[in-house]
Amino acid sequence: MLGVQVARQLKAAGLIWKPRLGDRFAVPDRDLDDEVFVLSNMTIQVHDRPEGRIIGFNGTTEWALDDVDLDETIWLPREDQLRELLGATFRELRRENDRYRVRVELLGESHTFTAPTAELGYAAALLHLLAAATA
Repeated sequence: MLGVQVARQLKAAGLIWKPRLGDRFAVPDRDLDDEVFVLSNMTIQVHDRPEGRIIGFNGTTEWALDDVDLDETIWLPREDQLRELLGATFRELRRENDRYRVRVELLGESHTFTAPTAELGYAAALLHLLAAATA
């Protein structure tokens, strides 16, 4: 999963989040830095009961936040979302030993980004594209 630090870099580079169900996000600087939240219509939890495990559909949780401004959150895009954001520039994802290589093409020039995870490779490529867009 993409960490808050890289997600902050993407946000600072100009990545705009248009929230959708299933999106992951963090609320940093509120003693919630280690918590990952998911946009959902309802809270669903697994409960262990003497008769077995059940899935409970809950309307609210007792510790729920009232609300948080979107600007106070950091989107943690998934691998598929990062790849989608690369759009037509994306050419290839390749695993080589314990590293991932992401190749994009921008204005006829190929650029390769190597990282320990596919998400970090996609994020590096996206940071490059965002920088090129503002240059």
